[in-house]
Amino acid sequence: MTFSFPQKPNTQHTTLKPFSHMAAVAMAMAASRTFFFSHSNSSRTFLLSTSTSSRTFFLSRASSASTASPSLEPTPPPSLKSKHVVEILQERGLVESITSENLKSCANLKAYCGFDPTAESLHLGNLIGLIVLSWFKRCGHVAVALVGGATGRVGDPSGKSAERPELDAKTLEKNCASINSLVKSILSRNEVQSIEPGLGRDSVLILDNYDWWKNVTLLDFLRDVGRFARVGTMMAKESVKKRLTSEDGMSYTEFTYQLLQGYDFLYLFQNMGVNVQIGGSDQWGNITAGTELIRKILQIEGAYGLTFPLLLKSDGTKFGKSEDGAIWLNPSMMSPYKFYQYFFSVPDVDVIRFLKILTFLSIDEIDALEEDMKKPGYIPNTVQKRLAEEVTRFVHGEEGLMEALNATEALRPGAETELDAKTIEGIAKDVPSCTLAYDKVLNCTLVDLAVLTGLMASKSAVRRLLKQGGLYLNNVRIDAEEKSIEVSDIIDGKVLLLSAGKKNKMVIRIE
Repeated sequence: MTFSFPQKPNTQHTTLKPFSHMAAVAMAMAASRTFFFSHSNSSRTFLLSTSTSSRTFFLSRASSASTASPSLEPTPPPSLKSKHVVEILQERGLVESITSENLKSCANLKAYCGFDPTAESLHLGNLIGLIVLSWFKRCGHVAVALVGGATGRVGDPSGKSAERPELDAKTLEKNCASINSLVKSILSRNEVQSIEPGLGRDSVLILDNYDWWKNVTLLDFLRDVGRFARVGTMMAKESVKKRLTSEDGMSYTEFTYQLLQGYDFLYLFQNMGVNVQIGGSDQWGNITAGTELIRKILQIEGAYGLTFPLLLKSDGTKFGKSEDGAIWLNPSMMSPYKFYQYFFSVPDVDVIRFLKILTFLSIDEIDALEEDMKKPGYIPNTVQKRLAEEVTRFVHGEEGLMEALNATEALRPGAETELDAKTIEGIAKDVPSCTLAYDKVLNCTLVDLAVLTGLMASKSAVRRLLKQGGLYLNNVRIDAEEKSIEVSDIIDGKVLLLSAGKKNKMVIRIE
């Protein structure tokens, strides 16, 4: 992308109108990939070049049976028809701030959320963004996910005490592709089609901001965007103030990040009709940078920002970290089983709030579950189980949920489910495991094997556990100290599962 002011022959010119005329702009864009946009109240003209890219996808939820209908307008469920999406989000505790109360009366919204490619996968902190986008979609609006292929080269300073490590271009490209695929699988599991600018109301759009940043020069950006940014306003942003008072301070690169994200909103507003940006509460400064640029450069209103709270536990600590690190959404980095178990272990004090924030269950149903928790005879973790099922289904689909449920049952000591090697090997990365030679395992006593694998520290500890009824082989409790491994114990001739109590397990791969 470049910015240019001289008139060029044979180039289509379109005068940028207020937001209600964006359809005409979209039609012009379909005919040409290069356009001039001018505003009647300004002498400045922007040259915006767009291209169809492999990073851009159109995801339709329409089934083959529904394609006969000429209407692209989705019909929200009856329970949602009477409520505005912002009202629903507020009811569920998903709104921290909005830039204007006028948003609550707006129809036909296009909302976007950005995701920087700092890793190959999104993590639990990104999940609320996907949830909120899904609520916009469920209420009949358009959802846009923006992968930060360009902004990821700079790094967002929001909420960080030091500058993010720089990633090379190859790593960024790999991360962008992985996140793109992940977002597609979560937001829609329908067929992906390439798109032209201008979207139907039943669509989800996934973009990469590198597509419009890759040809922008610094001088053009400073001249055409930087002149509208006030340094005092930029320094007053909370993310900037915190970093300026830190030991390491803040680099100029990070300082300009809010302008980069702000320009993303300006570009999407102009070219895609996107009029709402959503993000975590730490994104307020970046979001308002975008609404300010739109108002100053285009001299029109109609762009809004909405932030949601960060995902915290009742004690104020961040929810989304385990002993092993981040809770990843990509099944290749964290199995559906382990993801499910993380939510299954949520404390009672948090579970109802998380049901409201992270699931699409109705408020009435959540209230009923809360009442059930207070009744005599309530089975502990019943509501946690529902939370884990709903969130796992949203992130990993029905297949992922079934994988998690099967593994959970298989790993439950005393479970009657017949084990197979595929199930055991599937959870091997989530529990301690080791590999032993076949001849070392066969005829080895269980006492010796528990120590050899590191499951227990000593033979005396194993014997005590045996007497207490806490040692299991393939989910079957073992009481006899002299028990040794037989051919029939080795599941499919490949694996064994040892358990010391309910939580300590060891998968033994046999060669």
